[in-house]
Amino acid sequence: MPTADIVSFGYLHGDPPAAHLTLDLREHFRDPHVSPELRYMTAHDGEVRQAVYATPGIPALIEATADAIVAFSHGPSAGPVCVAVGCAGGRHRAAAVAMALQTALAAEGVTATVAHRDLDKPVVDR
Repeated sequence: MPTADIVSFGYLHGDPPAAHLTLDLREHFRDPHVSPELRYMTAHDGEVRQAVYATPGIPALIEATADAIVAFSHGPSAGPVCVAVGCAGGRHRAAAVAMALQTALAAEGVTATVAHRDLDKPVVDR
């Protein structure tokens, strides 16, 4: 059975983790951080996930990334496909997309683990 390791992270907290595929959500997708009511929440909160998933392009990105992971898993090398999903602080977009990606992969028969490198770090003032 194919497997994947997904790591969400924030670029403001350090370099991206090593991965076969890295998604940088900073420039192309609205940041929930700009909404005062969402700023101190995380992807563990339904309001944040709802805001991220309602962002134009995010559902298509999740589907395309799941397809890419399935394609990687058919390659000749053994081992999991490593995916890094990053945004500015790692609390909103990256973590929510990582969670949705795990669900999408399960529907494709891929077992995925998710680790959130920066989800529990303090909000970065910017």
